[in-house]
Amino acid sequence: MGRLSKKYGWLLMLLFMSQWISAQRGGESLYGLLHLTQSARVTALGGSQAGLHDRNLSILQHNPAVLDSVHTRQVSLSYVNYMAGINYGFGGLAWHFEGLGTMALGFQHTAYGDFIAAEIDGTRTGYFNAGETVIQATYSRPLSTRWTAGLSLKPVFSRLEAYKSWGLAADAGLFYRSDDGLFNGGLVYRNFGRQFSSYSSAPTESLPGYIQLGISQKLAHAPFRVSLTAQDLFSGSLSYTLPESSESGTTIHQEEESGFDKVIKHFVLGLEFVPSDNFYVAGGFNPRRRSELKMNNKASTTGLSWGFGFRIAHFHFAYGSARYHLGGTSNHFSITTNLHSYR
Repeated sequence: MGRLSKKYGWLLMLLFMSQWISAQRGGESLYGLLHLTQSARVTALGGSQAGLHDRNLSILQHNPAVLDSVHTRQVSLSYVNYMAGINYGFGGLAWHFEGLGTMALGFQHTAYGDFIAAEIDGTRTGYFNAGETVIQATYSRPLSTRWTAGLSLKPVFSRLEAYKSWGLAADAGLFYRSDDGLFNGGLVYRNFGRQFSSYSSAPTESLPGYIQLGISQKLAHAPFRVSLTAQDLFSGSLSYTLPESSESGTTIHQEEESGFDKVIKHFVLGLEFVPSDNFYVAGGFNPRRRSELKMNNKASTTGLSWGFGFRIAHFHFAYGSARYHLGGTSNHFSITTNLHSYR
């Protein structure tokens, strides 16, 4: 009974914290690649999972405390064919040091593609490109047999044509795993930090962090796992105001949202079919993405995602696909292997 109450205590905490969001959210964040999903599995589960364990090191983007001794000598690579000519990827390696903890080093890069350079009168002068890079150093250490704490430091380098900027972001997290391994929970404060060099002479800005709380439960007698993550906690309402159209003379109004609609936007739901450790099929639902990116009240499959993973010999492959809007779908590919396998 005590174990059961602890498990559902996480759920009650998650629901309680999601209610504590009454202020309007404001401001914009820097360095968009910090918010892109690298993991194919997390993509399939809705794009955000703070309480999920995975051997692919790209999961550390969502909670650094997931890193443990299981990841030692793990090598992970991910590639994402995004939208509008944007491509990005991740590479990482982890190593466990007995008595000290586990460390991982990751590299993320986003290429935004080539753009036409032109004068104000439209005369073309050539081409330019843009990209952003993150180096992610993660350290985790067990606090007990069930709890692990982790920290990621992420120097960010951004170049947009001739304009350059750099800053430092960080993630701090806790991860809980039950004795039977069926229940996991995670709490993480993501992407807080500071810009140290701005793109121009403008003042530097802080990086607004945000809190995520997630749980995952695998059924004891059935091959299913359910995952639930609350995102952007304490960030205020995720509602937004659409601008008025001055050209057409018409006014665009945002749909009136109920209290339930405002709360549900903070959650991401995932469901997996896991018949063995070597294969899974996953699906996810992101209500916020569905609400913000649907077209003229036509949602279709916007906000839904799916994917699968399987193991062949020493390699684990994963694929995830997320539907952002009616005209855009991202494709995520991941591959993981362990250097121990080649001894």
